Amino acid sequence: MKERSRSFDQAAALYAAARPDYPVAALDWLLRPDARRVLDLGAGTGKLTRQLVDRGLDVVAVEPSPQMCAELAAYAPEAVRYEGGAEAIPLPDGDVDAVLVAQAFHWFDQDRALSEIVRVLRPGGPLGLLWNLADDTEPWVDALAGSTQAIARSSDRGADVVVDGRFTDVATAEFSHGQQLDADALRRLVQTHSAYLTRDEEGRADVIRRIDDLVSTHPDLAGREEFVLPYVTRGWRATRR
Repeated sequence: MKERSRSFDQAAALYAAARPDYPVAALDWLLRPDARRVLDLGAGTGKLTRQLVDRGLDVVAVEPSPQMCAELAAYAPEAVRYEGGAEAIPLPDGDVDAVLVAQAFHWFDQDRALSEIVRVLRPGGPLGLLWNLADDTEPWVDALAGSTQAIARSSDRGADVVVDGRFTDVATAEFSHGQQLDADALRRLVQTHSAYLTRDEEGRADVIRRIDDLVSTHPDLAGREEFVLPYVTRGWRATRR
């Protein structure tokens, strides 16, 4: 698990350029209207951080990877940034109105991270988790996932990820999202996934060959310069007691 989680270090710049953002409706659902100071935990290169800053929020971003933090600083310079992990959040007790985690909660030591989240989150504040998952009900996406084994399928991950008595009002939701791509952008996107990054050079080359074959032969993609990769954005939300 640690090897996979740190595999993103080698692709931080590509991750910043290639990964999608998150649906506005999902952020509306996760955040209370009175939230002002928000922690983006496991912030990566700042995809969610940028969106939170643009909403006029006071944003603190915490990310353990120095390489990811460098991209974050360039992409969302307005946010306060700390290099650190979810298991030892570098913030004082009761410091934030909300904690959001996008595309990262599954990498945490969850017991330790939840204790830290409870510590820094004010009572009554929400913890919100988000994942963009490729919508494999779309035939070409199903074919891509099956051929490359390198992207996260919506059918493989459920939303009920936390059971903890320190939180109440647990809710889940799904949101439709999409990312405009061409063949090169699809290659770059897949190259940011841990299932690709942890392969050897031969394995990586094979994934790229499979992508190129799919784009040139699948009836939903062949002959098209651009296409939309559909996502199911899955959310989990709860309130700190």
